[in-house]
Amino acid sequence: MSDRPADSKVVTRFAPSPTGALHIGGARTALFNWLYARGRGGTFLLRIEDTDKARSTPENTDAILDGLTWLGLDWEGAPISQAARADRHAEVAHQLLEAGKAYKCYSTPEEIDAFREAARAEGRSTLFRSPWRDADPASHPDAPFVVRIKAPRDGSTTLHDAVQGDVTWANDQLDDMVLLRSDGSPVYMLAVVVDDHDMGVTHVIRGDDHLNNAFRQNLIYDGMGWPKPVLAHIPLIFGPDGKKLSKRHGATGAAEYRAMGYPAAGMRNYLARLGWSHGDDEFFTDAQARDWFDLDGINKAPARFDTKKLENLCGQHIRAAEDAALLHELEAFLAASGQPALTETQRDGMLQAMPALKERAKTFPELIEKAHFVLASRPLDRDEKAAAALDDVSRGILSELTPHLQTASWNRDELEGIVAALAEAHGTKLGKLAGPLRAALAGRAVSPSIFDMMLVLGREETIARLSDATA
Repeated sequence: MSDRPADSKVVTRFAPSPTGALHIGGARTALFNWLYARGRGGTFLLRIEDTDKARSTPENTDAILDGLTWLGLDWEGAPISQAARADRHAEVAHQLLEAGKAYKCYSTPEEIDAFREAARAEGRSTLFRSPWRDADPASHPDAPFVVRIKAPRDGSTTLHDAVQGDVTWANDQLDDMVLLRSDGSPVYMLAVVVDDHDMGVTHVIRGDDHLNNAFRQNLIYDGMGWPKPVLAHIPLIFGPDGKKLSKRHGATGAAEYRAMGYPAAGMRNYLARLGWSHGDDEFFTDAQARDWFDLDGINKAPARFDTKKLENLCGQHIRAAEDAALLHELEAFLAASGQPALTETQRDGMLQAMPALKERAKTFPELIEKAHFVLASRPLDRDEKAAAALDDVSRGILSELTPHLQTASWNRDELEGIVAALAEAHGTKLGKLAGPLRAALAGRAVSPSIFDMMLVLGREETIARLSDATA
């Protein structure tokens, strides 16, 4: 469809409707547009399609902006309000009218309904054919009218799509689309084209549920003689059962995944892989995604959302993250979810413990749970399994550990040697002492390595927690 110069600067846009939260499918569309522009030194714009006044709310707009910001998808300039541009949209409709590319239609809703009923009864197409299309302006009544575009009546139209290939539509299946309603307000289909043209959009990357709209919107480009953008209609996201992703599959909004504590880098990586691929690469950085992303790599078939794959990638990104950056994002998660901020002591402990904490965590709540030994203060509240691990026998063995720790050099090798020697003296294995030690140091049956915890806690706190446990 595009007739823009191949070397023109790339401009993409994300155009959500603020009638609800940022859906995960919308987040992926935004990501694809962002990656394509950023990877080519182009511009990524944001347009809020707020023409549905009854359902569009400032709260939904704020939620969309927050979701994009969390995902790290920055845009140039201020978001553009589609509703604020209604006069410009109407201006284009009148230009089409003056050029003979559109016409005034005075047919009433009742007449249109009667036309369709008769067509159904006769087995004809119910696509409305206005009797006013070629009427002499002198015959126009003094009555309300809509402005319709003149669609071709025969032949076919073929549009090239960067994902779907060549797509052909029979012109006799195109209606004379309404551009302006009888109250003079523009319709959404007109507004989209005018905004894309005025914003200089070179590539329209959107869901393939908009593919049929492209043929109707093409009429406006042709009527105005405007250059056309490259089209790329991407497949929808399905749930594991092969049906369109919805609430029955679980969380569907970006805000929900943020609240569940998924790291933004992992979410970006996973969303990029939903319907797009670069060879067999699964895990990649933002820089790699920007370098690699191309429309050629987008699949035609719908992608399936797989929570286990998301968790796996998020775990990899947590492990790969720099400790300080991970702590910063963790603190942002705590603030966003209304949890208490970390104290300075907790921050220091978390930063020191981070190499051990992030090894198996897939989300921030998991990271926080593994950090319980750092965040908790004495006396520890022990979970049921931890309490069960501290029976009389294990308490007795642990009480023998304290004198050795008081004089030990505080390094991993010596600590491991001391605990192993104690286990051997009691005719057991080091692993048998790990459970009681976890319970004493963390108050949890699952925690980082006991030696990692001892090194982070330090001699004084380690001995104090052992004393609490054996008292």
